[in-house]
Amino acid sequence: MAGGEGVAAATAAAEGSEPGKGGNYDGKCVFCRIARSEEPGTALLSSEYEDLACFRDCRPGAPHHYLVVPVEHMGNCKTLKKEHIPLVKRMMEVGKAVLHRNNFSDLNDVRMGFHWPPFCSISHLHLHVLAPASQLGFLSRLFYRINSYWFITEIKSLLSLHGGQFSGEQEIRVNSPFWILNIPSEEMARGLMKRTVCAKSIFELWGHGRSAGELYASLKSYPVDKMLPYLQSDSTYKIHIHTFNKTLTQAQKIKKIDALEFLPFKGKVNLKKPEHIFWILEDYGMDPNNVPEEPFHLYFGRWIADGQRELIESYSVKKRHFIGNTSMDACLSFIMANHGGVKPNDVVYDPFVGTGGLLISSAHFGAYVCGTDIDYNTIHGLGKATRKNQKWRGPDENIRANLRQYGLEKYYLDALVSDSSRPIWRKGMLFDAIITDPPYGIREATRRTGSQKETDKTAERSTENHIFVSSSYHLSDIFFDLLKFAAEHLVMGGRLVYWLPIYRPEYTEEIIPRHPCLKLISNCEQMLSSHTSRRLITMEKVKEFKYSSSQAPHGHVKSMLIISLGDGSLSEVTRRQ
Repeated sequence: MAGGEGVAAATAAAEGSEPGKGGNYDGKCVFCRIARSEEPGTALLSSEYEDLACFRDCRPGAPHHYLVVPVEHMGNCKTLKKEHIPLVKRMMEVGKAVLHRNNFSDLNDVRMGFHWPPFCSISHLHLHVLAPASQLGFLSRLFYRINSYWFITEIKSLLSLHGGQFSGEQEIRVNSPFWILNIPSEEMARGLMKRTVCAKSIFELWGHGRSAGELYASLKSYPVDKMLPYLQSDSTYKIHIHTFNKTLTQAQKIKKIDALEFLPFKGKVNLKKPEHIFWILEDYGMDPNNVPEEPFHLYFGRWIADGQRELIESYSVKKRHFIGNTSMDACLSFIMANHGGVKPNDVVYDPFVGTGGLLISSAHFGAYVCGTDIDYNTIHGLGKATRKNQKWRGPDENIRANLRQYGLEKYYLDALVSDSSRPIWRKGMLFDAIITDPPYGIREATRRTGSQKETDKTAERSTENHIFVSSSYHLSDIFFDLLKFAAEHLVMGGRLVYWLPIYRPEYTEEIIPRHPCLKLISNCEQMLSSHTSRRLITMEKVKEFKYSSSQAPHGHVKSMLIISLGDGSLSEVTRRQ
C-alpha cells in the first residue's frame, strides 16, 4: 500500500458502515471493487463479519495466502488509531477462520501483517495472511518477513556514505524487482553502484506507467532539454529490452522499440559500442505459473551504471585459498562492509576473525584490516582442513594468504591470538568499524580463556608458545562484551555490525542488546529454519564512552536467545541484567 485516505474513511470502516454509503467507495480501487463482487475474476471467501471481505492473493507468496480488507475504503495502516484495534483483531479472526476452513490449524506457522508504506502497492488497508510461513519461497521471505528489507538498508548506508539521504519519497513496489529512487546527482548514483552487491543496475528514469499508453504519455512529458544531450546527431545509441518473469520473441522486441519512434533520436544506432544505452524494463510479476499477457509496470530510462554483483562470484568462498567451517558467504560479507560504511583508509577490526572472510570485503573497499581470535590453530593455519578431500591444512593457508590471493595484502595489519572477553587494546585505541560474526556455539564453540573452575590462582609467566586453557563463553556474555568494547573503541560515528542468533517464536525487538553509546541503525533477518534465524545488527556510536557502570549494555527481558542445537534440543541463554 502506498498513500492513504482520510481518517474519516478509516473511522467509518471501523464502525462497520453499510457498503455504498457514506462516500467510502473508490471505483478506481481494485479492493473496493473486489469487496463488492465487482471483479468477476476474484471470488470472495466466507467472512464472519459483513464489513470485512476475504479473498485469495492473485500472486500468492505461500501455499495459503489470503487478503482481508474492510468493505468500505480505508487508508493504509498509517491511518490506524487506538480505536481501530477491534477492527484489526476482527481482521485477524477472519484470517484464522479461513485457514481453519482450508484445513490449516498450526497457528505457530502463520504470518499475518500489513506492509508499511511505501512498501505496499494498493492504498486500501489489507491484512496479509500467509501459511505455512516455513514454506515461504526465497522471494516471499524477502517481501513478507518482519522488518528486514536488505536492499533498502544497504542503499540507506551507501547513501549516507556518499553524502545523500534516504527520504520518504523513495518509491518501492513490494512485488517488483524495480525501485524508483531519488538521487541528487549522477555522480552519487555511480558511487552507489560501485559499492552495492544488492542492486543490479541503475538508470536515469525518463518515463514509466502501468501500460504502454501511460509509459508513452510519461515520456512525452519528460523535459526535452534533459533528453537532448543524449540524442545528438553525432552520438551513437542502442535500446535494450529487459522483461522480468517473461520471455519475448525478437519480433515482439522490435515492435516495442519501433513504438518509441516519437522520441527525438538523431544519432546513429550502434549495437556494439554505443555511447548511450537505453532500456525498456517490463515487470510481469513474481509468479512464474501465472504470467500476465501485459506487464504490471513499464519503465524507460538511460543506463548509468551496473552494481557489483560480479564480486559475489570473484570472491566466492569456493575459490578461496584458506577457509573454515563458518567462513562468511561473499555476498553477505560485502553487505556487512556496506552496512559498516567502510571507506578507504579506515581501520576495520574483527574480534572473532576466524579465517578472515569479513576482512576481505573491507580490504576490497580500501580499509586496513586486523582481527583476533582465541583459536591458535585457525590464526596460524594449523590443524585439520575443512575443505573436501583434504586432511590437513597446507603451510601457506592463513589469512594473509587470502588477502594476497586478491591483491589486497597491503591492507593487512595483523591477526592475533586473543580472548575477546579480555581485550588486549590500550585505552584510546579507536577503530572506524567493527564487523564480526560471533560464534553461536553450534558449528563453532564459544570459548574464552580460563578454567571452568572459578578458583583464584597465582598468575604465572607464560612461554611464547603457551596455549591458554579455555572455558565456555555464554552468548549473553559475548554480546555484552562486544557492545561494551565497541562503545569504548569505535570512533564517534563508527559502526558495529554483527550477527545475532534468534529463536523466532520468542523474538521481539526488545531482546536486541543495547548500549547508551550506540544507536541501532538497522536490523535485518536471515532465516535459517522455520524456528531459527539470525539478524544482522548495525549500530552507530553516537556518544563518548565513559568508564562507569551506567554505560553498560542493557536489555529489558531476561530470555535473550534460545538456539536450536541441531539435535532437536534447545539451549537457553540468559541475558545479563
